[in-house]
Amino acid sequence: MSQDDRNAAQTSAAKPSETDGRVYRDSTTARALGLFIFASRWLQAPLYFGLIVAQIIYVIVFMVDLWHIVEDNVLHNWANIDETQIMLAVLGLIDVVMIANLLIMVIIGGYETFVSKIRVNGHPDEPEWLSHVNTNLLKVKLAVSIISISSIHLLRTFIEVGDIGAPDQESDTGETYTEAGVLWQVVIHLSFVVSAIALALIDRWSHHFAVKRKADAVAPAPVSPAPAGIPVGVGAGGGVASGDAVTGASLVSATPVTGYIVDGRFIPSA
Repeated sequence: MSQDDRNAAQTSAAKPSETDGRVYRDSTTARALGLFIFASRWLQAPLYFGLIVAQIIYVIVFMVDLWHIVEDNVLHNWANIDETQIMLAVLGLIDVVMIANLLIMVIIGGYETFVSKIRVNGHPDEPEWLSHVNTNLLKVKLAVSIISISSIHLLRTFIEVGDIGAPDQESDTGETYTEAGVLWQVVIHLSFVVSAIALALIDRWSHHFAVKRKADAVAPAPVSPAPAGIPVGVGAGGGVASGDAVTGASLVSATPVTGYIVDGRFIPSA
């Protein structure tokens, strides 16, 4: 144990934070080590820059595939355009776009969540989900994106599969499909769907419990009933009305007052 740690232990160095109530060690070693570990988050920045490079590559792939569609199906064979081939090629382009969208979410959401805040408040192109992004929301959005990509691949399989099981079966791309292979694609896709539903439910439950805990923490204490023989008026909003003790059923100089009981003391609301 260092001298700072010994001094901290002797002087009850742990003290609560003024903002969140957590307890921190107030020593030079603890602060320096904490700052060093916190600064290590910048090691992830090159990873997100690498994903930006990957997105540039996908842009190039998209443009090449688009040129092949135009060249093979329009320029050289415009009189006999195969609708199925065009559909499969367009699905391939949509697949690339879906993966690019997934990259955008990982780059922006991951950097915002794990590295540093992105100051784009008020920018007209700011994504609506960026203001409340967190790990749970990011997981759900990534799961939905993966389901979309899987749906595109499954749709291509259904289009290409043709007469599966027939002796002379042939897909539009020349690939051969089996019943077991198609079945496993469906099972994997359904597993993605179930995982996304589970993540959404977990996110909803965690949000619900967090709101409930916060509401319980600030809930007002019940107001004790007035002693017998001292009439107390109640305002229109359910607040306590303090008045003078009088005889009979009349109430003298009643003024509605609302507030909370905290540690046995009545604190009127502002």
